[in-house]
This record gives sequence, structure tokens and C-alpha cells, in this order.
Amino acid sequence: MSPAVSPPPESDPPDRWQLWFDGCAWPNPGRLGLGALIVAPDGRRIELSQAGSRHGCNNEAELDALRMALERAWAEGARRLQVTGDSDVVLRHLNGDRRATVEPLCSQLSAVATTLAGFEQVELRWVPRHRNRDADRLSRAALGLPDKPAPVPGRGRPRRRRGVQVV
Repeated sequence: MSPAVSPPPESDPPDRWQLWFDGCAWPNPGRLGLGALIVAPDGRRIELSQAGSRHGCNNEAELDALRMALERAWAEGARRLQVTGDSDVVLRHLNGDRRATVEPLCSQLSAVATTLAGFEQVELRWVPRHRNRDADRLSRAALGLPDKPAPVPGRGRPRRRRGVQVV
């Protein structure tokens, strides 16, 4: 299976759509929450938040969320996409790194790669979780979970000292 990714354009084409995706499993493995934000070239926002139809792990949720979002983007008329997510395993595999392949995910990865191949141009980007907040919020909302504050680089957890509670 060859990667369904073309190099990023030198400048943003006026017909390029933005897609952010995220998935969660609660507990992990458990129920799946799928979330995505699609932004049309004219700025119109489409928020997707849906509970998965099965139980699985967080990587399965990420793949289901991406596939759901790709299908919706296609139905809305998107043909050129910038796809952004925080799933290292999914994005590394789809960008051609077969070392990132997790055997139980192969059929899902193949299905997503096939869906991606239908688009004229796709750029896949990884971002840290704190830069994928909208999609994360939507995936958690699908399961009735509250927003989860994402860690911000450089801001560590407060240290606990023996006998001292940090609040």
C-alpha cells in the first residue's frame, strides 16, 4: 500500500479544506468517542461528535474519527485537504513509515489509506494534543466526558513535596 499523500503546496490553494480529528476510548480499551472539525475554504465550520459503534482502543478511535471526517469532507465537496491530528501512530503510518504499523490496526489503516487516495491532494500533519483541542473536545463530548485540559509544553505538573500538598 503506497502512501496517499502528496507534498504540501507552496501556498495554500483557495479550495483547500482543513480537517482536525481525534478519537478517545473510555476506558482504554472501551467505548469509542469520535471527534472532528472540518473548516471549508470559506470559513464554514462543521463539527462532528459521535460515539463509536463498538469498543476498542484509542488508536482504533483515532482511525474511526479520521475515516468519519474524511467521508464527511468528501460529501461536503472537499478534494484538497490539510489533515491534522495528534495520533503519532496513525499519521506516521499514513505518511509511509511502516515501522509505525500495529498489526491489529492494519485493516483500518488500509481503509483510511484507500479513502485518502480518492482526494486530489492531502497533507497530513501531526500536532501535540494541546494544539488539537477542538477535535479532542468533540471526541470526549461524544461519550459525555468533560474537556480534558491538554498539557502545554514547558508547564510541568507541580511537584509534591513530602508532607506538603500543592494546590
